Amino acid sequence: MINLVWLKTFCTLAEVGHFTKTAELLFMTQSGVSQQIKKLEQQLNTQLLIREGKSFSLTDAGLKLHQQGQHLLDTSAELKSSLQQDDPYIGAVKIATPGSIGLKLYPYLLDLQQQHKKLAIHYKFSPNKSIEQDLLERKIDLGIVTELSKAENIFSQKIAVEPLVLVTAKSVKTINWQKLLNLGFIGHPDAEHHAHALLSKNYPEFEHINQFQQKGFSNQISLILEPVSRGFGFTVLPLHAANAFNKSEKITVNLLNHQVNETLYLCQNRHSLENNRSKYIKSAIIDFIV
Repeated sequence: MINLVWLKTFCTLAEVGHFTKTAELLFMTQSGVSQQIKKLEQQLNTQLLIREGKSFSLTDAGLKLHQQGQHLLDTSAELKSSLQQDDPYIGAVKIATPGSIGLKLYPYLLDLQQQHKKLAIHYKFSPNKSIEQDLLERKIDLGIVTELSKAENIFSQKIAVEPLVLVTAKSVKTINWQKLLNLGFIGHPDAEHHAHALLSKNYPEFEHINQFQQKGFSNQISLILEPVSRGFGFTVLPLHAANAFNKSEKITVNLLNHQVNETLYLCQNRHSLENNRSKYIKSAIIDFIV
């Protein structure tokens, strides 16, 4: 790999055209400049200068190196600046959350992006396990999950609770255990977790989600309630997801006798170096949700 210090000395010399002036610009001695040029020639195994007393001219290799070397130096400087830049309103922040809270949170984060044009929100809707894995692999900066992670590399903080609700079509007038068995279940990525949490507290007959006939499945949060609204079955979702359905007149959100709240945890990888933009977005999320 080419030595960038020697390359900078060479490109400066090629621009200035004088050893003494180059030494002054770089706060070096003239002999130091000469030594670095010789070391660069040795590293590249080619002659870069034709020395003519106190003056010099560039060889063909020297001309090519000057042209391409300066671009390399500029790119290196830009990279260094980019790496050192830690403005809270510049750069990308990668976030993943379950769909329900995402329906509420994502538009808010886009509002922040509109305020800060150089901020980029990369948002992914994922189930808990996928979010945990992405955090462990450092594919995302922040994650919100509804199951407390047991992974030692993940730091979690409780930020809010969200009620779980049982959703049926508007045509369903009464809810009891037999009615749920007759309706069947509409699944989604977190369905087993949600159903067990809510139904086990309200129906002593409940043991497992497989007690219900599976009438459908969707991994798109905005479409989970579409088959429900058509009477194909019931499902269990966090309240935000139910409230966000665009055909609310076709569903009933049932609050059961024993309410169950789902805890929301904001998570990060303990070994990720937190930058200012991630701190800004984390703070904004907490202020918005709490």
